[in-house]
Amino acid sequence: MALQSAMVPLGTPAPDFTLPDLAGQGRSLTDFEAPVLLVAFLCNHCPYVKHIETAFGQFVSGQEDLNVVGICSNDAVKYPDDGPEGLADQAKRAGWEFPYLIDESQDVARAYSAVCTPDFFLYGPDRKLAYRGAFDGSSPGNGKPLTGEYLAAAVEAVRSGQAVPEPHHASVGCGIKWK
Repeated sequence: MALQSAMVPLGTPAPDFTLPDLAGQGRSLTDFEAPVLLVAFLCNHCPYVKHIETAFGQFVSGQEDLNVVGICSNDAVKYPDDGPEGLADQAKRAGWEFPYLIDESQDVARAYSAVCTPDFFLYGPDRKLAYRGAFDGSSPGNGKPLTGEYLAAAVEAVRSGQAVPEPHHASVGCGIKWK
């Protein structure tokens, strides 16, 4: 069943975290120092994430002033494709070079009010929420092209020190698989 992301109030500070990456190395919010930070809640099994994964990888590739961190908060016991091996396969398949973290306790997803996959949270240099919402208007089966236009416009606004114009479009995707 598809869910829409929660529209967390703009200006909300990014919650701190320390989570292991796919190699087991702990990564924290403070490790990401670029002026623009994108926190993306993702997973391997969701058709909505699979639909955008390659285009998303291409979009974030090579953007030096944009740090991206992927977080998987799904219950990997019930959804084994979302375990470390499946996530590593996905990152390779999609060309993701950003850190992909595992939120086994699901506390980070709760702190961010993440609801679905994909769910995007974009922060400026002050690490206050500037955009939350969709990659673009495309979803599996709706026939709209994958452009990344919503997220691209938001990143450009934050880069230039501007507010991201409303309305923001909620992400639509698979609900996080809570324990």
